[in-house]
Amino acid sequence: MDNFNIETKCIQSGYKPKNSEPRVLPIYQSTTYKYDSANHLGDLFDLKAPGHMYSRISNPTLECVEAKIADMEGGVGAALTTSGQAANLLAILNITSSGQNFVSLSSIYGGTVNLFAVTLKKLGIEVRFATPDMTESEVDALFDENTRLVFGETIANPALNVLDIEKYAKIAHKHNLPLFVDNTFATPILCRPFEFGADIVIHSTTKYMDGHATVVGGCVVDSGKFDWNNGKFPELTEPDESYHGVVYTKQFGEAAFITKLRVQLIRDFGVAPSAINAFLLNLGLETLHLRMERHCANALEVAKFLENNDKIAWVNYPKLKSSSDYALAEKYLPKGVCGVISFGIKGGREAAVKFMDSLKLAAIVVHVADARTCVLHPASTTHRQLTDEQLKAAGIGPDLIRMSVGIENVNDIINDIKQALDEVR
Repeated sequence: MDNFNIETKCIQSGYKPKNSEPRVLPIYQSTTYKYDSANHLGDLFDLKAPGHMYSRISNPTLECVEAKIADMEGGVGAALTTSGQAANLLAILNITSSGQNFVSLSSIYGGTVNLFAVTLKKLGIEVRFATPDMTESEVDALFDENTRLVFGETIANPALNVLDIEKYAKIAHKHNLPLFVDNTFATPILCRPFEFGADIVIHSTTKYMDGHATVVGGCVVDSGKFDWNNGKFPELTEPDESYHGVVYTKQFGEAAFITKLRVQLIRDFGVAPSAINAFLLNLGLETLHLRMERHCANALEVAKFLENNDKIAWVNYPKLKSSSDYALAEKYLPKGVCGVISFGIKGGREAAVKFMDSLKLAAIVVHVADARTCVLHPASTTHRQLTDEQLKAAGIGPDLIRMSVGIENVNDIINDIKQALDEVR
């Protein structure tokens, strides 16, 4: 659907009903598929024919939703997973193995920091963190012959740093390596990283894509633009003995990365979501463009209110002109920078807890980026496992409150904040 705008793609991409077929995407709740011949099934297992072998690898409902997300991002293919963390893990493991390393921005989600710095370390894979204020030469010093990729988040959770995608794409490509970008907070409505040089995009679909806090999920999207034939990625350019010697770059061309991720890693790790989860995700995608517009408009109004309140110590929202990332937000996110705001209340952690406990409309939940306004204290919850040094590197102080502004009436949201601040003495 290259000729359509993204708002239309949210609704129309992916599922194409034929004559007399259901208008709405069906839920193919089946683990198993029937074949007319043993030879045809053999061709499927040899990756010589398109189709579904088993729902641990692919499913017709998932396939339609994957096609929609790939179209929205401008990629050649996508693969759904059971969570955003599973998507990150599989994307890294697809081209990285024991004894190798990768470079990641430090200002990323706390769970991802733990995945990279603790779990992958146990597998012999080293992460090398770059802080957003590093110069290009300082980032270059982190690379060696075993470095495999660069990773960052379009909008960091919860520090809200805006990734300079072109800068890190340039650095990665200079070393003949791909740039991976987690685009969860921005979604393809606000930013499409492939247009700025990124090679692989990752989503926690649990957030804005679902939008209603109903299903956990993740997605990996392949741009199809990176040249894997540069001598650094034998797992894609040399025979895979687990598939009778298939060479992914030869047989699948620009879709080599996403094909390998699906038929090898999703197959082996068993992280394919259920058909009903994909169906619910698709419902969220159909209104994504409408919700993101309201999230962004509401968040900007709330950020302006907080900036002018004398009980607020600081506010971080990249669309505020006072933000150090305002220029990057204008460049990469001209339509808005999601509904998430970070701020601190005068009085530190004690005041932050009192404020949160006094909210009536906004709920304290371990979640972010859905239709309802919610708040969280990251240092004591989602990022609790990080050291003081890691918290500082991620831009998270003890007073930081993360507010995910929903799509309710903005006056009701602001009035709820007002009455809660009145309770802070």
